[in-house]
Amino acid sequence: MPIQLYDTHSRSLRPLEAEANQPFRFYCCGPTVYGPAHIGNFRTFLLQDTLRRCLEVDGQAVQHVRNLTDVDDKTIKGAIQSGLSLKAFTHQWTEKFHADCEALNCLPPHEEPSAVEHIPQQIALIQQLIEKDHAYATEGGSVYFRVSSFENYGSLSRLKERELKSQSNNSAGQPNDADEYTREAVSDFALWKCRKEEDGDNFWSSPWGEGRPGWHVECSAMIESSFGGAILDLHGGGVDLCFPHHENEIAQSECAHGRPLCKHWFHSAHLMVDGAKMSKSLGNLYTLDDLCAKSFSPMAVRYALIAGSYRQQLNFTIETLHAAESALAKLERFASSLLDKTAEPSSALEHYIQPGNPESFDRFSKAWEALSNNLNTSAALGALFGVVGSNPASTLDAPGARRTLTAFGTLLYALGIKLFTKKNTELNIPEDVRAMGQERWEAKQARKYERADDLRNALLEKGWAIKDKPDGFEIEPK
Repeated sequence: MPIQLYDTHSRSLRPLEAEANQPFRFYCCGPTVYGPAHIGNFRTFLLQDTLRRCLEVDGQAVQHVRNLTDVDDKTIKGAIQSGLSLKAFTHQWTEKFHADCEALNCLPPHEEPSAVEHIPQQIALIQQLIEKDHAYATEGGSVYFRVSSFENYGSLSRLKERELKSQSNNSAGQPNDADEYTREAVSDFALWKCRKEEDGDNFWSSPWGEGRPGWHVECSAMIESSFGGAILDLHGGGVDLCFPHHENEIAQSECAHGRPLCKHWFHSAHLMVDGAKMSKSLGNLYTLDDLCAKSFSPMAVRYALIAGSYRQQLNFTIETLHAAESALAKLERFASSLLDKTAEPSSALEHYIQPGNPESFDRFSKAWEALSNNLNTSAALGALFGVVGSNPASTLDAPGARRTLTAFGTLLYALGIKLFTKKNTELNIPEDVRAMGQERWEAKQARKYERADDLRNALLEKGWAIKDKPDGFEIEPK
C-alpha cells in the first residue's frame, strides 16, 4: 500500500503517488531569511523532512524543492537597519538556516531557489496575468491580482463557506501585512509593489515602474521554473500559509497557465510553547541555539518536535526535551544490545541506517504502518518503544541481530533520528546529581550497599538513572 496523507483540499486521506516514470514532485514553502528560524518554523520543516524520508524508504524518487524568501518587508527592513546590502543580510541568515538544518539532520532539498534570483520570472508571470485580465496595474505603479476573476478562489481554505472579506488575516488568525497598498477590492492582493522611500536601494525595474514583487507571486514563479510546468504531487507548509498564501498561489498559477497547480496539500499545525503561542513578549520563542545553550542536543529537539501528530497543535516544554533525551538514551541502549550480538562498535549503526525499504520491518512493522498512515509519528514512536521495551536482543543470534538492526536503522532513517552523536551524550546533568552519583559509586566500592541503594533511589526520584560500568558509571535521564 502506498503512503497515505491527509489532503487539505479534499479533506480526505489520499495516497501519495507520482506519475509513472516520474519523480514525486514535492514543493515546500521555505523560510524568510531575516533572522534565525525558531522551533515553530522547524517543526514544519522537520515534518516535511520526515515525510520525504518515508517516501524514499517506500522506494519513491523524490524531487524536493524548498524556496528561500529573500525579499519582502522584513528582509528589506533588516538589511537597512543592519547597514548591509540585501544580499549580504539575507546570505548570513541563509547560512544560519542551513547550519541549523544540518544540526537537526534535515536532508537538503534538491533545489533551493530564491525570490531575488527569480525576479524576471515573476515579472513575466505578472505580465501573463495582466494580459489575461486577471491582474491590473494602478496609477502608482503597483499591480494586483483581481480575485473576482478566479471562480475557484477560496476552495483550499473553504473561504466561500464564510465569505471572503479581505487579505488582512491568515488562516491561523494572524495579521497579514503583505498587501497594505491601495487596490480595487479589499480581497485583491499585490503582485508587484511600487517603489517606496523606506525600501531604500532595494528595487527592480519593471514594465510598471520601479518596485519589487509581492510575497505570493514568488512561489508560483519558482514552482514553474523548478518543475517545468508539471503539476505538483504535493505542496507543503504551515497551517498559517493555507490562506492567503496558498490560495493566492493557486489563483496565480492556474489563471496564468490554465492547469491545476497541485494534486495534494500538506499543512502542519502550530507549535505551542508552555501552553501559549510563541512570542518574544512571553519569552517563549526559542531558536535551536537557545535550546543548545541549555545543553539540549539537536537530536532531542528534533525528537520533541516530531513526536506529536502533525495535524494537531503540539505543546512544547523544557520537560518534553528532558523526555526526548531520555528516549534517545533508551534507543542507544537498545542499539548497543544488538551491536553487542554482532560484536560491532556503536559507529557501525550508521551502516544499518540507509534509505531503501528492507525486506521486512519484522518487529517494527507496526511503527512503519503508522508512518505510512498519515505520518502518524506519535503512534510510530509508541510502537518503536514497544519493541525496545521487549528486549528482543536477549533471544537473537548475530544474524538475527543484523536483520533487526537493518529494520531498526531504516526506521530511524525515516524519522531522521541519529544515535550516538557526540552532543547527544553531553547531557545537562546538574552538579548535585553528579555529586550524588559519585558518592554512590564510592559507597558501592566501599561495600556500603545500603547507602548506595538509597542514593540510587534518590537519583531515580530526581529523574536520573545510574548505569554501572567496570571502571565507573554513567548518569542518564530516567
